[in-house]
Amino acid sequence: MALVRRLPDTSLTIALASGGREHFGWGVDRHLKADIFDALNQNTRATGNWGKGKAPKLPPWPRPKPLKKPTKATGSKKAGKPISVAEIYKRFTARR
Repeated sequence: MALVRRLPDTSLTIALASGGREHFGWGVDRHLKADIFDALNQNTRATGNWGKGKAPKLPPWPRPKPLKKPTKATGSKKAGKPISVAEIYKRFTARR
């Protein structure tokens, strides 16, 4: 357990526990950089001199998609459920 707890936040094991391979490489530093990028875009839109008052739409930094919460309509029970070690191993060894 001590070895797993000391894994870096950008490791594949942590990514699979967070929701999938799309989270691989997304550590705290990358999330902060994406937040700073989005804040700068919002500041640019708010303080810019746009002529006729129409500010351009600036795209946000692309992020991994979060898991959707299960609803009564969808009936998905897997989205909110914690992932077991066996499921992480299965995803880790899956062929792509």
